[in-house]
Amino acid sequence: MRLATFPHIANYYIPINMFVNNALKLKTLIPPPITKKTLELGSKHSPDFICAPFKYNLGNFIEALNNGANLIIQASGGCRFGHYGELQEQILRDLGYKFDFLFIDRDIKQILKECKRLKVKINIFRITYYFLLTLQMVKKIDKFEDYLRSNVGFEKNINSMDKIQKEFLKNLENVKTFRKLNDVFKDHYQKLLQVELNKPKNVLRVGIVGELYTIQDEFTNHYLERELAKNGVEIKRFITVDYLFNRHPKIQKKKYKNYVTSPMGATGLDSIANSLELIEDGYDGIIHVKSFGCTPEINAMPSLQNIARDYNIPFIYFSFDTTTSETGVKTRLEAFYDMLKMRRDNKDE
Repeated sequence: MRLATFPHIANYYIPINMFVNNALKLKTLIPPPITKKTLELGSKHSPDFICAPFKYNLGNFIEALNNGANLIIQASGGCRFGHYGELQEQILRDLGYKFDFLFIDRDIKQILKECKRLKVKINIFRITYYFLLTLQMVKKIDKFEDYLRSNVGFEKNINSMDKIQKEFLKNLENVKTFRKLNDVFKDHYQKLLQVELNKPKNVLRVGIVGELYTIQDEFTNHYLERELAKNGVEIKRFITVDYLFNRHPKIQKKKYKNYVTSPMGATGLDSIANSLELIEDGYDGIIHVKSFGCTPEINAMPSLQNIARDYNIPFIYFSFDTTTSETGVKTRLEAFYDMLKMRRDNKDE
């Protein structure tokens, strides 16, 4: 029996799983939530200087294969992520694992050829339907979490939003139609809006920019957003899957041309453009997040430093890898928060 698996990233594993189950008619084995063990497994068998998301993905696959998966699905991307598939497949085969590998890139003909080789039945109408449903599910998740991100630090009853989110995600797992999706979202989003808040008018606001995998996965970035929320900080983050599908082309309209003249790949230009937008919106500080060795974001950092100088706005930079200390991250975040608060207090005097 075919048992498919795929990388575990944030809460997007739910729409991915729905698509694989229903569009490709494959049984799935969702990788366990990412833990220190996942990172240790991936790091042990990865090249030392490759970016951290590669190691997390590889750890996902090893855990899933050990639990019985025999078909790996991996996608391509706009940086070295586009080459993950071939290298990860070779590493896993060298470790002695037996499995089939379905690599999904932007070449539709190649995808169909691979599906035919693996005897994955393709029905264009079914795939179209569930692809559109997947996109809508992603959009709903992102809208839900965007509101939560801005308000979770100001609940009168602590953790009330987290409880609604857990219930929302659990109910999403049973969604197979647009009607059901809309009902589940409407029900839980209304509950979210009804949570009583104690939010000051002049709240500190911090924007987060950076590399798409690390910025989205809580374990990978050491629960950065939750730490900010504990201090009553309103958080804005642009990078979501919905953003990448719908807003990415619009960054060409931003003012980043004053700071960079050529493409950087992946989310490099987004980090620059989004930082400028956050400044225009009056945010108090900006956090730049990346995995160790992420070339597009490394290329963006000199421009971000120039932006910080030109607009006199505080930036803090985090690079995450296997040796990153959670205590160190918390300490630096606390210092950043204290500095932002002092700046705000001095302005108000």
